[in-house]
Amino acid sequence: MQTLNVELASRSYPIHIGRNLLSQAELILPHLKRKQVAIVTNTTVAPLYLDKLSKTLINAGVRVTPIILPDGEAYKNSETLNKIYDALLENRSERSTTLIALGGGVIGDLTGYAAATYLRGVPFIQIPTTLLSQVDSSVGGKTGINHPLGKNMIGAFYQPQVVLADIDTLQTLPPREFSAGVAEVIKYGLIRDADFFDWLEVNMEKLMALDEAVLSYAIFRSCQNKTEVVARDEHENGERALLNLGHTFGHAIENAMGYGVWLHGEAVAAGTMMAARLSERMGWLTNQDVQRIHAIFTAANLPLNAPKLGVEKYLNLMQLDKKVADGKIRLVLQQGIGKSVITSDYDIEKLRETLAL
Repeated sequence: MQTLNVELASRSYPIHIGRNLLSQAELILPHLKRKQVAIVTNTTVAPLYLDKLSKTLINAGVRVTPIILPDGEAYKNSETLNKIYDALLENRSERSTTLIALGGGVIGDLTGYAAATYLRGVPFIQIPTTLLSQVDSSVGGKTGINHPLGKNMIGAFYQPQVVLADIDTLQTLPPREFSAGVAEVIKYGLIRDADFFDWLEVNMEKLMALDEAVLSYAIFRSCQNKTEVVARDEHENGERALLNLGHTFGHAIENAMGYGVWLHGEAVAAGTMMAARLSERMGWLTNQDVQRIHAIFTAANLPLNAPKLGVEKYLNLMQLDKKVADGKIRLVLQQGIGKSVITSDYDIEKLRETLAL
């Protein structure tokens, strides 16, 4: 097992990465205010891992309340959030009850936001079961739900007590979901870690084959990059926004196509290609750089071309992005492999050319 720490003074917490973590109660017990938890999961993950985690905790004397939600991005909304509140209230859950998110990014975001708002704040623990959630959404305290007009527009920054990334859970992940997670791994190389990008180019075949050593390193290096950024900019006032490379385009795709039609990582991959092509038009990326990005997404079985929504529809949806400031769409663009910038200082006509393809 490898351990990283998210350094946030009194709210610092560990990220444990390894195998068979669901069986290790000692990783969870120190973070409980009392021996009472509610495990929030979904209909896909529950048959795979709910019993295992529940038995681990029950055998340690913990009272467990399961809350099983429908699966999918389409359910990341206020209606599903209320199902969590209903279960907590029906079971008379108190402020000392810890919520445990057992699942992917949707479960983590829903559970975290429920924890941030139930009784004005209860503790929660992240146990991510997808690659995307292990390397990105479970780390850093972003929680929330979607609104029909925009993705992740309602939420809170609320940090977990601990994150357990059990790589054994990735063995049951469908290949399409795994590829979606790889998009977020690649992102770290693109925005701030050129050496990691080089390593990924060499090791992508092994990563896609779930080679244990390669997979563990990719998760560790991704989390290491994210923890460094979060420690410096918890509330996304500056540097942390760079983690949204491809997301402004990608969220527009998800919204337009209907949440869940494109997986988040798929939309981010297509969005990152759009950002790369705009960066090339701006003279910030070479064509060779763009070809490298194209090749690595191809090797990860990710989509390269965004759907043709039309320029105006893209622009309208991108205006709903959280990074919009003073009415201007701010984008994360590339100034090289491993170097990114958030800016509204781009040629709008070159953006339109990119969106028209």
